[in-house]
Formats: sequence, structure tokens, C-alpha cells
Amino acid sequence: MNQVIHAAVRRDVARTEQALRELADGDAGRAREVRTAWRNLARELTHHHEAEDEHMWPFLESRGFDVGLLEEMEAEHGAMKAALASVSASLDALVASPTSANAAAAADEVARARVVVNGHLDHEERDVEGLMDSIKEDEDFKALTKKLRPASTVDAANALAWMQDGAGERELAALRAAVPAPVVAVLTRFVARRYRREVAPVWR
Repeated sequence: MNQVIHAAVRRDVARTEQALRELADGDAGRAREVRTAWRNLARELTHHHEAEDEHMWPFLESRGFDVGLLEEMEAEHGAMKAALASVSASLDALVASPTSANAAAAADEVARARVVVNGHLDHEERDVEGLMDSIKEDEDFKALTKKLRPASTVDAANALAWMQDGAGERELAALRAAVPAPVVAVLTRFVARRYRREVAPVWR
């Protein structure tokens, strides 16, 4: 699931930048759409990383894993938070004044954020996922992973819809292995109304 989430993050960052590069001068409607999709990405990524900071890193530290590495993870989360905020501010400016210059400036902010975000995701996948895999049968770890889930059924449904939107077969297969297919189908079709109404149309 961690890699499914990471793939969705990378995908949305990339298509946000592309959408901004292609945004026509004066297209206020499209600017608002892109901002809506970005806000969804920021919300999903913030939940994911706050859950790791609150639950995952302290747990791994309690199991004797490298404190320095875990501190690096937390520091990178801080850098990502700042990068996301910079993009959000640039998108607010674009919506207020949807010029080509502001679209280009926002795209440049996304490009800078992409370096920060992808650098962290690569680092986590390279150096931390193996640690988590080594304790995946630990009963305390299994219980902990439940705390990383969205707080409500509606939030979970919207997250699942987001993860699938534009996903490749590798990610879809991993998602099906983690969550029963009927559950995914019901949640994304009948519960994920916010994502299907507000965000999915942005990328069609």
C-alpha cells in the first residue's frame, strides 16, 4: 500500500505540472480545477506523512532501528510540507489572476516540489520499506498499521478512488492484494462521491 500511495503522489505531482504548463492564458476555470486536484493531493499526502510521524517512526525506533534514519524521514516530511505550501500559495495566486506568467510560476513551484517529494519517496522506499517488511509479521506492527488508515469510511473511499485514478496494472494489482476487490468497488463507486465529482474530472 505504501508504494501504491507513493505512485499516486508521483502521478499527481507530474500531471499537475503538466496541466499548468498547458494552461491557457485567462483560463480561470481550469486554474480552479487544477487547484482543487492539488488540494486533494496535499490532503492525502499530509495525512499519510503525519500518520508516519505520529505512529510509524516512534514504533520503528522502539524496535531498535536507526534513529538517525528516522530523524531524516521526519525532516524530509517537514521539507515536503513547506514545498506543498509554496505550491498552494502559487495556485492561489494563479486562481486570483490566471495569467500565463502565473501559470508558469506555479508550474515551476511544482517542479521544485517534485524534486523534494520524489527525493523523499525514493529515500523511504530504498531505506525504510525493508525495515517495515522485516517486521510485517509482528503483531504490534500489524495493529499499528491500522492507525495509518483514513479516519472515516468516506475518507478511505476517496483515498482509494485517488489511488486508482491513472494507476498502472502493477499498482492496481497491489491494491487488490491489500484490499478485497468487492470492498474497493463498493467504496469507490458509492462512497467516494467527493473524489469522483470534484477531482477525477480534472484529469479526464
